[in-house]
Amino acid sequence: MINTSLKQRDTATIWHPYTPMKLRPNAIGITRGQGALLFDEEGKSYIDAVSSWWVNLHGHAHPVIADAIYQQANTLAHCMFAGLTHEPAVAYAEQLLPLLPGTMSKVFYSDNGSCATEIAIKMALQVFHNRGAVRKTIVALEGSYHGDTFGAMAASSRGLFTAPFDDKLFQVVFIPVPTSDNAAVSLAALTKILATQDVAALIIEPLVQGAAGMQMHNAHALSALFKATHEHGAFVIADEVMTGFGRTGTLFACEQLTESPDMICLSKGITGGTLPLAITACSADVFDAFYTDDVTHAFYHGHSYTANPIACAAALASLKLLLSDESTTRRAYIETAHQRFAQEIRQNERIDNVRTCGTIIAMTIKTVGGNGYLSYERDRIYHYFLARGILLRPMGNVLYLIPPYCITHEQLQHIYQAIREFLESDSHADLPII
Repeated sequence: MINTSLKQRDTATIWHPYTPMKLRPNAIGITRGQGALLFDEEGKSYIDAVSSWWVNLHGHAHPVIADAIYQQANTLAHCMFAGLTHEPAVAYAEQLLPLLPGTMSKVFYSDNGSCATEIAIKMALQVFHNRGAVRKTIVALEGSYHGDTFGAMAASSRGLFTAPFDDKLFQVVFIPVPTSDNAAVSLAALTKILATQDVAALIIEPLVQGAAGMQMHNAHALSALFKATHEHGAFVIADEVMTGFGRTGTLFACEQLTESPDMICLSKGITGGTLPLAITACSADVFDAFYTDDVTHAFYHGHSYTANPIACAAALASLKLLLSDESTTRRAYIETAHQRFAQEIRQNERIDNVRTCGTIIAMTIKTVGGNGYLSYERDRIYHYFLARGILLRPMGNVLYLIPPYCITHEQLQHIYQAIREFLESDSHADLPII
């Protein structure tokens, strides 16, 4: 038998997400993870500076989560969630609901972030259908991204990800992003829409728009949008799939606002980066529209693996770790370190802007290879850091860090130093696009 590498076997059989496969056919074969590190099949280690697409909170192969998964797998691996329930799902809902911003009443389980936002949109629209009211308009922010299923795509900004399907998406009204400089314009646009259209819900990634290049909002301006929406009798959906579980400096981004959402979408970090799980939490005002003797008013949505017990057990273990003093201290350290580093490099002539929010730091690199998601510089930046044992996934010319909370001082400083060297050196310009 021919001994081939994971990379070779992968190339022969796998189609990867968000990947132009002809241009980037060679995936790195990862064999194990430990803490903030991933190890490839050749034994090289990489600092997972983006938490494996923003999901890993406490580090790879965390023994507490691994043990919870093992124990649950030996007790109840899965059962259907229509008409049945189990301890991990109930316990997680009991523990999570009091922590959420606002007055969340119920949780609806699903499998991923796209589904969580799709469910919230469907809930908002069906509330008004059940009430016999005509409210069909969804409002979102320019540059927004809420997932890759059709409803989630419809609520996302039209562009590269949606172009082949634009004629199949329902119409959504987009308003300017509520930055500090743009707050009045954003509010005026929303107010005009609320006055003239049948708005059912406003959906927003609070404080940070992830896929838009880690664009950051003004909390006060965002609160004004929420308030205007509520005054119109419409719902606010907070897509905290990326921002939830401590990423923005508070447990949930909406804690930093003076107005609360009616629905909150959670996934990514929910199981500490171990298993797929998602939640759409809602207020009693939403749930009560479905609590009726009319069987046509039920919410007919579900997934085969809804509230999988093993995933819920992992989520319980991850939540316990998140609420520990150690995790709180680690998040505060990362936030402070990011702020100091941002201050240091803010005036660098090769950076258009540098921004931080909690454990997230992002900077837009001035390039000659174009801006945006398809910037030619993306691969050059990626391989520059990969060669230095750092796994980043730049969004075009936007370089960002969103590390696991367990990242060590030495590992974080190694990343900062690599960024300094990148900004001071022209050597990256000679790197091939691979």
